[in-house]
Amino acid sequence: MIALSLAAFVLLTLGTAVFVAAEFSLTALERSTVDANARTGGARDKMIQRAHRTLSVQLSGAQIGISITTLITGYLSEPVIARLLAPALAAGGLPERWVEGTALIVSLIIATSVSMVFGELVAQYLAVAVPLQTARVVAGPQVLFSAVFTPLIRLTNGAANRVLLRFGIQPADELSSARSPQELLSLVRNSAEQGALEKPTAELVDRSLQFGARIAEEFMTPRSKVESLEADATVVDLLAKVRETGHSRFPVTRGDLDETLGVVHLKQVFEIPHPERANTRLGRLARPVPVFPSTLDGDALMAQIRNSELQTALVADEYGGIAGMVTLEDLIEEIVGDIRDEHDNPTPEVMTIAGGHRVAGLLRIDEVADQIGFRAHEGDYETIGGLVMAALGRIPAEGDSVVLTAFDPDSSPDRPPRWRATVARMDGRRVDMVDLVRLEPTNDDGQDAR
Repeated sequence: MIALSLAAFVLLTLGTAVFVAAEFSLTALERSTVDANARTGGARDKMIQRAHRTLSVQLSGAQIGISITTLITGYLSEPVIARLLAPALAAGGLPERWVEGTALIVSLIIATSVSMVFGELVAQYLAVAVPLQTARVVAGPQVLFSAVFTPLIRLTNGAANRVLLRFGIQPADELSSARSPQELLSLVRNSAEQGALEKPTAELVDRSLQFGARIAEEFMTPRSKVESLEADATVVDLLAKVRETGHSRFPVTRGDLDETLGVVHLKQVFEIPHPERANTRLGRLARPVPVFPSTLDGDALMAQIRNSELQTALVADEYGGIAGMVTLEDLIEEIVGDIRDEHDNPTPEVMTIAGGHRVAGLLRIDEVADQIGFRAHEGDYETIGGLVMAALGRIPAEGDSVVLTAFDPDSSPDRPPRWRATVARMDGRRVDMVDLVRLEPTNDDGQDAR
């Protein structure tokens, strides 16, 4: 009887391991992987697909199986182990009145530990490490067990589903294979850190996933940097502007951008005979372009601009004024990175200086974080220049300096990282370049501007 009980203990522990392995391997598998293997694989892969499509039933079956095997294991093994331990405890000098109780306690610890380690933890880690191979072994017994215990599973599932519905949660029979953009971003970044994705590929995917979450205001060239031409200017003036700026398209206005008639493109010059260029007004050549709100998301903006003849749009703020201009090139650069040609400003947006970095004032806060690691707290600003201006509380002058408190989840809340921001160059009333230097934690400089 002792030998049979010990053999039953081993078999029941193995049964627990099968149920645990089935539970974790089926939940670890992606639906796309399961379906692809079922199309090209054998009977075992089809069995995995069947189990995966009735996941709630299989998980309930696994839980019932785990409960049954562990209860029977305890019922059979603890008295047997206690009977084997009792003589050893008595021989060790333990008082007779304590032998039986101590043997039961020690047998309970031994049986539980063996069942937990070999029946649960080993099976769990194996299923997580190699889910597909594990599922091919255990899916068949799991589906068979669930079929036999269908009435009990329906009873327990019904009770659990009613509890979920009371909390306003709709039960699901299988795992969704869809992933949110945030989950995909996390997967991409983890894959890059582990070396599964090359850094350029990871950056491209990362930018693409974040593109739809951005809005037109973040893509546009701000109003202060938009080059425009008056409606009574001529084609000759357009050519001169092209030579001066290197741009190929310009808004045509009557006074300012709020009175924009349309946009002219360099290629329209070739439609005008050379003798007529000095007398042809741009107001006649301007083609209308769409105007979108500054809150329009990146995906919608891309679709609209691609359908625009000049692949250009104006961006309006909440008050109806023109806040800036956005082109297809601006949107593409947001995905693939900066695209430069011989007409672009040769000054890079981020440069290394002694002790820190010099960054363009129009660089967005999230771009600064990606480039140099400075993470600003949320506020009423989009760019590093706007942050410096907000910290100073006035229009800066070249040489103005302010200490900025950064955000770092790994640092102590009492001693957050601090950076000194110095205005290196102004462009009118706009901060053009900022020097950022990280301060040592022991630095006692104040937080006030000077």
